[in-house]
Amino acid sequence: MSRGAREIAHPGGTLLAHLERVHALLERWEARPALRLAGLCHAFYGTDGFPTALGEVTRRDELAAVIGEEAERLVYLYASCDRAFSYPRLTAGPVKDRFTGDVLHPPLASRRDFAEITVANELDIVNVNPEVRARYGPELRALFTSWQRLLSAPARQAVQAALP
Repeated sequence: MSRGAREIAHPGGTLLAHLERVHALLERWEARPALRLAGLCHAFYGTDGFPTALGEVTRRDELAAVIGEEAERLVYLYASCDRAFSYPRLTAGPVKDRFTGDVLHPPLASRRDFAEITVANELDIVNVNPEVRARYGPELRALFTSWQRLLSAPARQAVQAALP
C-alpha cells in the first residue's frame, strides 16, 4: 500500500524510504506494534509540515482496515496536528486539529505516542539532511527537551545523540 510514496521526493530520498526509516527507528526503540505501524504511515493524510497526502482523511476506515484502529487513530492525530498551536502545549494536553479547528485533549498515552512519532520523524530528517540539522537542530532540541516526560528513554537518548 505505498500509494505512490516511492515516487514522492522527501529529504533522504523518497517518502517511502523516510517512512520505512521512521518505522525502523521506532522498532529500535522497542515501540509496540501499533506505534511502529503509525510511524510507518504517519504521513498518510499529509501533515502540517508535509502536505502531500497518500489517502483521504474522509476515508479513514480504509487505512484502519489495513493497520488497525489504534494505529490509524495515531496517524490521524499526527496528521491533523496544528503544530504551531499544539507543540508548545503538548505536555499539558491540548492539541488543535488542523482539519476541523477543534481543540482536543488526548489522553497522556496518546500524547506520548504522538511525541515518539514526532521525534522519530524529525530525527530521521536531521540524520539524512545536514542542512536541516544546522537550521532546525537547536529548535528541535529545545522542543524535545520540553517533552522529556512524554518520551521513552530510547527516544530521549536518541535526541541527545542526534542533537547535542
